[in-house]
Amino acid sequence: MVLSGSAYFIFLAGVFFLYWPLSRWRAAGLAVILFANYFFYAKWDLFYLGLIPAASTVDYLLARGMGATRSALVRRALVVASLLLNLGVLASFKYMAFLLENYAALTGQPAPAWHWTFPLGISFYCFQSLTYTIDVYRRDAPPARSLLAYLSAVSFFPTTLAGPITRPAVLMPQLEKTGGTLDAADSGRALFLIALGLIKKLLIADYLADNLVNRVFDLPKLYAATEVAIGVYGYALQLYYDFSGYTDLAIGSALLLGLKLPANFNRPYAAANIADFWRRWHITLSNWLRDYLYFSLPGLRSPSKIFTYVNLLVTMTLGGLWHGASWNFVLWGALHGAALAVQRAWRTWRGEGPTSRAGKLAAALLTGHFVVLAWIPFRAPDLATARAILEQIGSATVSFANISPGLALVMAIAAVAHYLPAGWYQWSQRQYARIPFYAQAATLMLLAMALQHVAGTGAAPFIYTQF
Repeated sequence: MVLSGSAYFIFLAGVFFLYWPLSRWRAAGLAVILFANYFFYAKWDLFYLGLIPAASTVDYLLARGMGATRSALVRRALVVASLLLNLGVLASFKYMAFLLENYAALTGQPAPAWHWTFPLGISFYCFQSLTYTIDVYRRDAPPARSLLAYLSAVSFFPTTLAGPITRPAVLMPQLEKTGGTLDAADSGRALFLIALGLIKKLLIADYLADNLVNRVFDLPKLYAATEVAIGVYGYALQLYYDFSGYTDLAIGSALLLGLKLPANFNRPYAAANIADFWRRWHITLSNWLRDYLYFSLPGLRSPSKIFTYVNLLVTMTLGGLWHGASWNFVLWGALHGAALAVQRAWRTWRGEGPTSRAGKLAAALLTGHFVVLAWIPFRAPDLATARAILEQIGSATVSFANISPGLALVMAIAAVAHYLPAGWYQWSQRQYARIPFYAQAATLMLLAMALQHVAGTGAAPFIYTQF
């Protein structure tokens, strides 16, 4: 069930009208959310109905055990068990085929067949689950008292496919509230976000993919250097609008149920440096990697600064691998880790960075172009294609035959919209929230119908759902 498809909005409306009359009774409201979560998983594959409840229940019991004991050794053993469980789920159902293929390549033996690959949503589920057990181990959050609340929080359906990565300890108190009502401002903001997410996905991301990006990345040798370069820039815009569009839909869906999810984007291509980019792009993943991986690596308290740089490289390389079982993602993560290490070394040597307007602009342009070039191995189907794209750009051939006026217009609108001041966006939200609720709903329905008509074949799957 794609979040931008009509089936999802029928499902969301059903959950909405069932949840609010029952929300005054805590158990009944939680049961509606949990049923919606598992129904959403089941629409992708019934296998998830066995895996997710079982793994979640084990983590719940492990956290309860950590809360019930004072023994540091027992607590450590329990959190290690949770790590092994969740990393084992990731390794078994997302990375096993990749690991077997690489082992076979090293040994010269044929790779054993592996038919148990279920990557959809696994990464986001495991990270959310680990967030909870690690927080309980660190005493940053108490263990959940209600199994129903925990199961509902860790598998919350809007975040299932592509986040935002939501900490169960933050979501559970919201789920456990009873007798609440949907705030008018929140409902208006929710519908605004859903409308904005649809526009981002169907009118920008999918249009760019269908009209240039996919063709350039599939057969780069058929295009001139200028067209390939425009295709790479187009992918940077496509990825941002696709992923941020999903985030808007997820946050809007949660708001319709009175639940607030964390922000995930803040104009990332306006970043002043690569560290600033990661404070703006996929914010919840950046925070997760910092809080639960980077700070857990050894050597950070060492007088030697070398561990700082090594740990940045290790963190981002593993973050790249989290995105997918491919050496392309490993390379992409390593590039960002190296860039973060270089930026940290530069800041240590020269201070915070340029202070003049020209210097800041140059740093932002350098950062933006690095990020765009690093998207090439991220998007390319394999390293050979990534190399072919770079070679084609280096050929310096000039042609714009495949750049239609419509494509140029959509790219221009996408670029300008990305850099608009945040205040304009917030003002638009407030204005939309002021109109009557029925007018908001009617506007959203008409927009959805119009966008589906414009899209023609329907929405493509969101890019980040594969991670």
